[in-house]
Amino acid sequence: MNFKQYEDFLIKTAESLLSIDSPSGFTDKASEYVLHTATELGYPAYRNNLGNVIVPVEGETDEEPVALSAHIDTLGLMVRSITNDGHLMITAVGSPILPTLDGEYCRIHTMEGKVYTGTILSLSPAIHVFPDASTRPRDDQNMAVRIDEIVHSKEDVEALGIRPGDFVCYDPKTTFTERGFLKSRFIDDKGCASILLTLLKIMKEQNLKPKKKSYLCFSAHEEIGYGGATLPKEIKELLVVDMGCVGSDLSCTEEQVSICSKDTFGPYDYEMTSRLVRLAKEHEIDAVTDIYPRYNSDAAAVWKAGYDTRAALIGPGVHASHGMERTHINGIMHTLTLSAAYLGLL
Repeated sequence: MNFKQYEDFLIKTAESLLSIDSPSGFTDKASEYVLHTATELGYPAYRNNLGNVIVPVEGETDEEPVALSAHIDTLGLMVRSITNDGHLMITAVGSPILPTLDGEYCRIHTMEGKVYTGTILSLSPAIHVFPDASTRPRDDQNMAVRIDEIVHSKEDVEALGIRPGDFVCYDPKTTFTERGFLKSRFIDDKGCASILLTLLKIMKEQNLKPKKKSYLCFSAHEEIGYGGATLPKEIKELLVVDMGCVGSDLSCTEEQVSICSKDTFGPYDYEMTSRLVRLAKEHEIDAVTDIYPRYNSDAAAVWKAGYDTRAALIGPGVHASHGMERTHINGIMHTLTLSAAYLGLL
């Protein structure tokens, strides 16, 4: 089955989702977007107490239900303290590569709902002023947010309603190029969340049912380690749809779908992984298997929570993960097709 006709929907969905600030702990608007999109398509979607969006899909059988999961939370920052001259010191949410944030535009969301703009900068930001401008470490002790307001003191900042605990969300800079590349922060994992929303649209428009009752899940706390811990208890298999890794000692490219055999937490279910390899070969999906050296997923949270659930992981190859990421529409579409094959839709 060729899903080429759904590329535009997938791209527009990704652009919309990527434009919503949603670091872990600040995901309500992203959850609302996913919930609205799924219900508009006619599914009985719901959001649980922790913000995960769950979309039940009727299957040909209710026996041994399965789930696909992608996460809608992202990396981010939070205000740690305010300096005497009115800058915001930061703490990381998740594990962004902080040196890549030097010079990035950002938004500060206050607890009263106000939004201010700013720029994340080294505390030695000017070569004409600071002798260590090029060499000062780029970390949370040496970087701060310069607010786009007239402030000269801590008191000036506090008068704006900004305080420690406010979220700092940096610009994803989302771009689709003419050659088919998606360049953006937070492709991990909003690219794959867009794949699952597209899969819902395909099933509804083409009147397709998965082989088994299925849940398409959008978790909201993956980047901080427990996103999968509140997925439906009845699932017997979980296919995590998250980014594939591209880099040294790995096989995957941005144009392929990666099937992960093992990550930091350990091997994925061997039978499921082997089945995915067979499905890729059967349907001529460009897939490779890899082992990710520094990686955890929603599957780890499921297992730590005590679920009796097998799990596997796939995703489009993503270059420069947790930095300025990039993938290709071919890798995204191969991931979509393999997800559909796993559900028995092809």
